[in-house]
Amino acid sequence: MILVTGSILAREETFDDVLHSSLEHVERSRKEPGCISHDVHVDCQNPMRLFFFEHWTDEAALRTHFAVEDSKAFVRSLKGRIVETSGTKTYRAKAIPR
Repeated sequence: MILVTGSILAREETFDDVLHSSLEHVERSRKEPGCISHDVHVDCQNPMRLFFFEHWTDEAALRTHFAVEDSKAFVRSLKGRIVETSGTKTYRAKAIPR
């Protein structure tokens, strides 16, 4: 399984728009083949920061997701509306049986 994390720090005056765009992106991404989960959360220590957590079946599904035009458009739409990004971090993970 593949896990993806990332965060963005929105400008205060654009936060509502960035959150709305992020939620649309998440809902759209959840419908893609290979998406197990795709979430965005507001950081409780800095309410201008949004944290993304994604879970994909495999690297091929994730590569396909990154190539979707709507995904690329979402990233482009953030320009000028955010202060910073952590970038995307991708991890290969294996569940540990209990």
